[in-house]
Formats: sequence, structure tokens, C-alpha cells
Amino acid sequence: MSVLTRDEAQTRARLLDVHHYAIDLDLTRGDETFDSRTVIRFTVRDDTDTTDTFVEVKPAELRTATLDGHPLDPDTLDENRLALKNLTPGEHELRVEAAMRYSSTGEGMHRFTDPADGETYVYTQLFLDDVQRVFAAFDQPDLKAVFDLTVTAPQDWTVLSNGVTEHTGEGHWKAATTPPVSTYLVAVAAGPWHSVRTEHRGLPFGIHCRRSLAPHLDADAEELFEVTRGCFDRYHEKFTEPYPFDSYDQAFVPEFNAGAMENPGLVTFRDEFVFRSAVTDTQRQTRAMVIAHEMAHMWFGDLVTLRWWDDIWLNESFAEYMGYQTTAEATRFTETWTDFGVTRKPWGYDADQRPTTHPVAPENVEDTASALLNFDGISYAKGASALRQLVTWLGEKDFLAGINIHFERHKFANATLADFIDSLAAATDRDVHAWADAWLRTTGVDTLAPRVTGDNGSRALTVDRTGTRPHRIAVGLYDQDLTDEGRLTLRERLDLDVPRAEPRPIGKRPALVVLNDGDLSYAKIRFDTESFEALRTGLSGLPDPLTRAVVWNALRDAVRDGELPARAYLDIARTHLPYETDLALVDGVLAFASAQAADRYVTPEQRPAALATLTDLCRDLIRRTEDGDHPGLRLIAVRHRIATAAHPDTIAAWLADGTVPGGPELDPELRWRILTRLSVLGATDERAITAELERDPSATGQEGAARCRAALPDPEAKSRAWEAMFATDDLSNYLFTATAQGFWQPEQADLVRDYVPRYYAEAVAVAARRGPAIADAAGRWAFPVHAVDDDNLRLGQDCLTDADPIPALRRKLADQLDDLARALRVREADTH
Repeated sequence: MSVLTRDEAQTRARLLDVHHYAIDLDLTRGDETFDSRTVIRFTVRDDTDTTDTFVEVKPAELRTATLDGHPLDPDTLDENRLALKNLTPGEHELRVEAAMRYSSTGEGMHRFTDPADGETYVYTQLFLDDVQRVFAAFDQPDLKAVFDLTVTAPQDWTVLSNGVTEHTGEGHWKAATTPPVSTYLVAVAAGPWHSVRTEHRGLPFGIHCRRSLAPHLDADAEELFEVTRGCFDRYHEKFTEPYPFDSYDQAFVPEFNAGAMENPGLVTFRDEFVFRSAVTDTQRQTRAMVIAHEMAHMWFGDLVTLRWWDDIWLNESFAEYMGYQTTAEATRFTETWTDFGVTRKPWGYDADQRPTTHPVAPENVEDTASALLNFDGISYAKGASALRQLVTWLGEKDFLAGINIHFERHKFANATLADFIDSLAAATDRDVHAWADAWLRTTGVDTLAPRVTGDNGSRALTVDRTGTRPHRIAVGLYDQDLTDEGRLTLRERLDLDVPRAEPRPIGKRPALVVLNDGDLSYAKIRFDTESFEALRTGLSGLPDPLTRAVVWNALRDAVRDGELPARAYLDIARTHLPYETDLALVDGVLAFASAQAADRYVTPEQRPAALATLTDLCRDLIRRTEDGDHPGLRLIAVRHRIATAAHPDTIAAWLADGTVPGGPELDPELRWRILTRLSVLGATDERAITAELERDPSATGQEGAARCRAALPDPEAKSRAWEAMFATDDLSNYLFTATAQGFWQPEQADLVRDYVPRYYAEAVAVAARRGPAIADAAGRWAFPVHAVDDDNLRLGQDCLTDADPIPALRRKLADQLDDLARALRVREADTH
């Protein structure tokens, strides 16, 4: 499939004004394809001569195409481009009729049959350039148009779209006409949905899911609506422009590749957010944040849309920042920035230190394939961090004033970074353009380190900076009470601009200096010797969870940079995590400790001791929660106790009894976790997996069974799993991921050794056949992360040099290989 280049998009935008799409979809044509009929009305501008252009469409069969009533030869379709030649200035009408393929990879029109009840659902995911899989289009974000959509569906289905839909009889549905929107934002979700509806501020609100998830959606419906209403009202307090669409539906759809998608009026979410097993309050907070994030897009992304994909940060960074900030302001989840600090921000730090890093706002994204690669920790987490720093520097009043100027200037149109900065500049006397150059056009992570000088009674603080960005930070000065278990108490929090030429007087030497206290900037921080020693004994006593998040991130960075041995990190976790009260911190620290420190950064010889440390830590957390007052903390501890089990006895007994002693009882999610770990340890078999699948025949159960079967330490099981992933194209995106998650296990390195060299050629082949979504899964989940050795690194480097993987896989492999090289350096540093 040909990708659209920036130059081609700019040329087409100079030639055309696109006014209206009439789209008719027939979803009753069978299991493989659906019918698509499109009528596009557009104008060639008067200041152009007779010209040629093209429309994108990727059909199973192109049946007919007519331009201004004249037939076009379907055989002239070149990959995904249908040429439109000799266009004269003035109005034109293009009609395209085609059969389109359903997808099983979450791209285009995805089709899913629920194994729980046999019901079928379809939904669109048209981002970034997948519109052409559903209907013919001039597929670029700056050719906005008005859309009219009709759909024919089976009689018992409901059809959802960007506007209110009306059933006109005999399975025919008509959606309300949209305001001008970009092609990638058109959405359809059709099936026998279970729906809960309400109204707010005169607008219809709805939430929708598969019928088999109905009881779980109903149980959470009031919470979902409460979050939605709270965020909706808060955005109307922040923004002068009212919500620009006629309804607000939220559909929880199966096998969704992203967390959610901001289709105007019809946001689609992965349906794991309909919780069918026990979850922590942090998971509920994450769901609330995603709701807030997608709602922010209704203004920033949908009302005002980027002109080209180099400004994707204008969509995602803004929504990420607003999602966390508005969740904290408008819902019961007031500690969202702690979760951001320990889960999202490291995503940005990691991405920004790889060779594939890019500016938050890159100056030239050449084509759509390149653009797709930039939906990463930089566009989301780093960009949101930059905006949080901007608000700290600019002030929220001026920031929101600039945002509202931006909406007023560009509503229902497109805008660039320059437009955005100009809008902010109109609301302040500060040099926003210089700030943007320093923060948005540069790459990499600055490092800040404290230096305390002077006599004991008259100390001064200097912040040394490695990097070039200006930072406005808070600095926490903490004293330590050695008679109270080393408890650290805040003496003073200083506001400081970095770089600062002169030292800042701080009086008596504090026990601990925490730079970027409150996490308002984006930088790695270091500790001086005295501060690090105070942390060893007093970390858990720091009073503010956001401060503790900053400290834990700094320790994480030190491990990744080879400055703190992974075993030392595990010892600090073992000492302090049993006393931690913030669930996001407990889960985040345990996740890094197990998946990175124990699985990759320690040597195979050290790994048993690392797992034993984590097992003891989880056991302490479970004992601490025996009173039943901390169910979320207990659930986290149980999950990680399962994941780090080196011996099967305890968790096998839990599975047999159906409960953890003292609770919780095992719901489907915990049962599949235990069975997966038992599979890894060789303590279960195919018969037990089949029995569990009969107990839980849901889509999640199918994924659990695939994961368990791939994890069995049996040559035949490994061969079957490998063939399913790489020799056939039968697995959906979710089943591919589940199989990949089970396949590689550190405990089974010898068993799967021969698959490591096979991986690269076969991943390249499956990515080329199945496209970007499977390429992403193959690079992320099927990569042999356990093989931390020079041979694996060399094989991967040879693949990048010689095998020409498609861009989506190339990017994932480059990132994985950089992480692999880092793990080797960390191990090497630990031996000296």
C-alpha cells in the first residue's frame, strides 16, 4: 500500500476543497466483506489549471467508479490509489462502489464474534490512514468535510456513529449529518450492543458494550456517567467554546489496539475497561483518566485538528495533560499526577533516550508511515510533561486564555504548532516562542543534580544541569529524625529556576535534597551522597506520594543508567515498599522490579535471589493487608506474588482452593494469572487449560488459554505456538499478542534457544503480510526479551541492516535492541 507523503498532501490541499461525503455501508453481505458506496463532492480551485490527483481506496473488489458521471476504469487502481485525471476548476462528484474486507487486526472495519454467546460485532478504527479500508476518501486531516452516513445491518443490531443514529426500518440506519471533520475521525460501531443511556445538559449520553459484558457494564454505569458528567462540566468551565457535537457515546469494543479513540460523538475504548474481575482503585482512576483524555480531544483534535501529522503532539500531549489534570479536578481521583509520574513519565524518559527519539514537535514528518511511529511516550508523556511545565511557567490563567484564543481562531478547521504558539503568545507577555524552541524542538532528557556547599550553619544549593532546557522546579529540603525510624520531614520547599547563576542559601544542611519535588518538570534527577543515604532509611517516610514518585523514578533511572545495581534497587524496594500507601507506586515499583530488574538486569545466576526478594516483599504486603482494610493493595500483592513465584506449591494450592487464604476469592483474571505461571513452571498441562477454558469460555478466557499453551515448557507446545504466530494468519491481534506473551520465558531459555535466530526473519515476513498492527505486536510482545546476550543483539542489528522490515516493525526492533544493549551495559556495570 502506498503511503501518503507530506508533499503530496500539501499539493492536494492546495488544489481541492472537499465539501461532502455520502457513505452507505451494507454489513449484511457475509463474514468476509461488506459493501461500501461513497459519493464525494469537491471543488478544484479556480486558480489552478487542469490537474491530476487521486483518491485513496483499498478494496477487496472495486466494482465501479464514476467522475462527474463518466466511468473510470477499475483496472487503473494502483495499490490504494485511484487516479483522477484532467480535473478542471469547479465542482466535481466522485462515486465509488466497492466490496471491502473485514479486519481481524483492529484496523479498518474490525469484525469480532464473541465466543461467550456467538454474537458478532463490527467497529471502525480509521486512524491514521485506514479510512481507505472502509470507504473511498481524500484521506488527509486538513481536507475536512461534512459526512452523511447510512448503514444496513442485521435486524437485531444497533448502529452507532458520530451523530445521533435513527433506525429507519428493515435494518437501515441513518446518522445525523456531522459538522466538518477529518476523514480519520469518522466512526461506526454496529452489533447487538447492550446500551445504557442518559442525558446531560440536553445532550444524549450513552455507554455500550457486548451483551456478554452487560452485567459488568451495568455495575459500573453510574461511575462511568459520573466521571463523564464531571469532566464534561469541567471542560465547559475551562473552555469558552461549547461541546461541538450532537451527542456523546462511549462504546467499549473488543480487540481494540489502542486504549481509546477520540471519534467525535462516538469514543471507542478497549473493552477491558469494562471490568469483569476485581480491580484496584488505580485501575478505576486510569479508566477515568482515559475518559477525560478522549473528551479533551473533542476540542483539541476534533474541533481544531492538526494540519499534518508532524503536529500530532497538539492532539495527544494536550489530551494527556488535560486528562490527568481534569480527572484530578473533576472526579474523586485526586492523585492522578502520582500515577502519571510512576507509570506514564518513565515511558517518556525511556523513549527519549533511545536512538529513535524525536522532538515533541518534529519539523518534518515525511509520510503517514513515519507519522504512525510517533505515537509513543514522547508525543504522550513527554509532551504532557512539557505542557505541565509550561503551565507552571506561564500560569494556568494565561495558558487557558491562549487555548481559548486558539479554539476561536481555528474551530472546525486545522492548525499548526506555529498557530498554537501564536495563540498562547496573544495571552501573555512571556516569550512563548523561545520556550517552544527549547522544549518542543529538541530531543533527550536533561539531568539535574544538587550540589550543597559551605559551612554547616550556612549552606548553599546549586543545581547542576546536563542539557539545555530551562526548568522551573520546586526543591524539597527534608530533615531526618533518627529517633523516629529515620522519618523525613519537609523543612522547606523552594521555587527555583534552572539554570541559576548564583547558589541559593539554604541554612543548615538538610538530610535530603529532592529536585523537581512535585514533579512539575521533565528531567532525570540525581542525589548527592548524603541524600542517597537518607533515602536508604527514610524513603517510605516521605510525606507526599508525588515526592516518593519522583524519588522512585530517580532510583529507576539510576538502575537503567548503570549507576545503581539492580540488586540494590530490589533491596530498597524490599525495605520500603511494605510501608507504601499509594497503590500506583506499589504497582509501578513492583512492575519495574520484576519485569526489568529481576528478568533482565540481574544475571541468570542472580535471578533466583531476586525472585526470592520479590516473593518475600509480596508476602509482607499480603500479611499487612490481612485485616481486609486495603483490598486494592492486597490485590496488587497477590498478582505480583503469582508472577514472581519460583515454586508452584503456594499458588497451585490457591487455585485448587479457589481463594487466597484470607481473600480474595479467585475471579477469572486471577485464575488465568495463576494458570499461566503454573504453565511456565511446568506444573500444569493441556487438560487443566482446557478445563479452565470450559469454565471461562469468554474472549478473555480464549486469550488466557492461548497464553498458557504457549507458556508450557514442552517442545510440541512451543512449536504449535510458533506456527500459529508466524506460519498462518489466523490469529486475531489479541490472540497473537496473548500467544507471544506466553512464548518466551526466562525459565525456559534453553528450550527456546533455537527460536531466537528464527524470530527476526519470520517477524519481518509476518509484518509484511499482515501490516502495522501485527508488526507492532510482533516487535513488542514476540521479541525475545529474555535473551540478554550479545548473540541476540547481533542478530537484531543484522536484521535492521539487511532484512528491510516495514517501518512499524523497524521502529519496535530498534527500540528493543537499544533496551537489550542497555541491559547488557547494566549487567556489565554491576560486575565492576
